[in-house]
Amino acid sequence: MSKIFFSLLALTALTFAAEDRLVSNFTFAVGKGSSTGSLWVLSRGDAGSGLTLLTLSQSATGVHATGMAQEFLGDEETPVQDGIFSDLTAEHRRTVSASAGALGWVLPLFSINDSASSFIEPAGILSSRAINAVYSTPLDVPTANIDKDYLAPMNQAVSGLAYDSTTKVLWIARGILGLTKYDISNGASNARVGYYVINASGLKIDTLTSQSSIDGKKNPSVFGLALHPETSALWLATERGLYQKVRTGNTLTKLNIPALDTGRVTGVWIGGSPTQIIAETSVRSGSSTQSHLWRSWNGATFKEVVFKDTVGKVQKDIYDKADYSVSGIAFVGSLAFLSVQTIEGSISGLLKLDSNGAIPWDNENQWLYALDAGVVDRSTTITSVSTFPLTASVTGIAVSTYGAGVSVSADTGKTWSYILNQAAVNDNLGSIRMVPSVIVAGGTALVAYKVGKDAKITIEIFSYDMRKIRTIVKSVFRPASSTRSSLATEDFWDGYDDHGRAATMGIYYVRVKDNHDHVGWGKVMTLGGSRR
Repeated sequence: MSKIFFSLLALTALTFAAEDRLVSNFTFAVGKGSSTGSLWVLSRGDAGSGLTLLTLSQSATGVHATGMAQEFLGDEETPVQDGIFSDLTAEHRRTVSASAGALGWVLPLFSINDSASSFIEPAGILSSRAINAVYSTPLDVPTANIDKDYLAPMNQAVSGLAYDSTTKVLWIARGILGLTKYDISNGASNARVGYYVINASGLKIDTLTSQSSIDGKKNPSVFGLALHPETSALWLATERGLYQKVRTGNTLTKLNIPALDTGRVTGVWIGGSPTQIIAETSVRSGSSTQSHLWRSWNGATFKEVVFKDTVGKVQKDIYDKADYSVSGIAFVGSLAFLSVQTIEGSISGLLKLDSNGAIPWDNENQWLYALDAGVVDRSTTITSVSTFPLTASVTGIAVSTYGAGVSVSADTGKTWSYILNQAAVNDNLGSIRMVPSVIVAGGTALVAYKVGKDAKITIEIFSYDMRKIRTIVKSVFRPASSTRSSLATEDFWDGYDDHGRAATMGIYYVRVKDNHDHVGWGKVMTLGGSRR
């Protein structure tokens, strides 16, 4: 076990002080810390990979970060593989994690592949026990005879984690390499490790040794894991259906579910009250990916998740037609929140399920909750979702994003607070920030400003020769705020003028006025063009 190089910044009581920052706003996973109100955040950006441990508190104005501490992971390994957005198979489009007792928050690890010069080589697991105790643990790869169709590194990558707190065993899904049993019952520093493959014909798990031969048909790849809270059975999402393993012994039960019996099950998630079991099947056929969502509600037979529109009419093949893949699932009572994104696309958001199925609302993508639902404060990709104990009585929901830090909800997704690194703005329009400061037509540049008291705001765009080309908002209400008063769903420029024409490449000025005689100026550059 090797200690990763780290750089420690002490926790402070200040919110968004200069030294209190996420490692990066490009976040890929979130998970509960060791205490109430603490949240782990995984970032990977231009500066490299790292973890932030947030200390969060709830107030009448939302959720606030009262402390941040960082752990940088260096340049040799990262929990985020390079194909996270480009991979065409659903099981590799998520960064899995698990809270695992004395191991803390556990993530996969990848190192650089020599031939591709990218982070796609499985390197083991990352154990985050505290901000100054983060460990890299390699996992052996027995020199078995592996089916030649499964020799690519990502076919052997960690794609699922499940921790049994009673036996103190972390189960690790490793694709064609089957299962790894990481037993810490004798202590986290004295782990016993076992390696197994699925024996589909014998309905058991066989010990994997250097003499073993792994056949993709006889030994299906394991993609996802979940522990049933009532039966203690380990559920396995595999290349050839769903299996169950009882807590003791090595026998398996193949679930006789017609829809999932022989399907390529890429993930399984269990939780909620009453208990929900959600499974995803995904098959790459030609140039498209066919994915489906299945669910067992409170012990009932698995059925495909129902999508009804806002007038109650069932809509067929919604999940499949959009080519979605699940990056994470969080359960809160009877609700399930699924972070999803499109394969070979940029659409993402949360699906919200109740006992009847997906809950729609009146927006362009009728079942996706994202920018227009307030889950994020700017147009960005949602990468995962998780729950954590925000207070002794409140379960928080946390969402990671590719570029907008972390969003947190204390009221089961009704409202959200945003925690991210952002340049300071001064009261009463003393400074105006455009985020980002360079866009193309059809992009989004947020106009960030702050007013010291409630105000009516007008935002206008001027060309370099001071011709007004666009009015963004006129005399709209914006509240006073300790951080920013701008509303991301309205206070942005998309690079177009008032006539819908793309502004030519160049620098433009942004004027923000309130009804208290305060005026602020900002600057933004557009590269022209069009994404419409």
